[in-house]
Amino acid sequence: MTTPYFFVEEHQILTMLFDEGLDILHLRKPHTEPIYSERLLSLLPEAYRNRIVVHDHYYLKNEYRLRGIHLNPRNEPPQKLKGSVSASATTLADVARIKRSVDYVLFTPQMETPGQDARYSDRQIDEWGEAKVIDSKVMLMGGVTLENVARVKRAGFGGVVLYGTIWNHFDQWGTADFKGIAASFRKIRKLC
Repeated sequence: MTTPYFFVEEHQILTMLFDEGLDILHLRKPHTEPIYSERLLSLLPEAYRNRIVVHDHYYLKNEYRLRGIHLNPRNEPPQKLKGSVSASATTLADVARIKRSVDYVLFTPQMETPGQDARYSDRQIDEWGEAKVIDSKVMLMGGVTLENVARVKRAGFGGVVLYGTIWNHFDQWGTADFKGIAASFRKIRKLC
């Protein structure tokens, strides 16, 4: 998933991640003008656009021949949509309810304590897997680390959504070196 803000080297990093094997990119830029998303999409190789899902400005899906859209409370779903549809859930009950009507669900469990480090224990991951709601249509988002990604896979999740695990390896103000991001992505990819 992208950061919520735009930055100069973003298209280069995203292209590199696709080159490294990124399956799907969620373009999430809440409360931004669509022209900036259009600019970013125009800088990405056309061959990768069918692997991009937009969270806002749904018209971009058709205009740039993107993979699909992600439903969120900020926007109404478009009529007669062709393509992939995903949605988010914060509880297992929501996952069970939502996954029947979408292609996949981004499961972002609510933390018990606000502000708590979003790393999940092995026990939590096992419990989610045992709940029989988790399957190939459910992607775990948040709290995914090198230490727990193999356990997430064994629990039955269809995949993981990387955010901090990737973006924490890049300082947009201090470097144009993407080696940290590439190395982190390769390690996680190998474990998935």
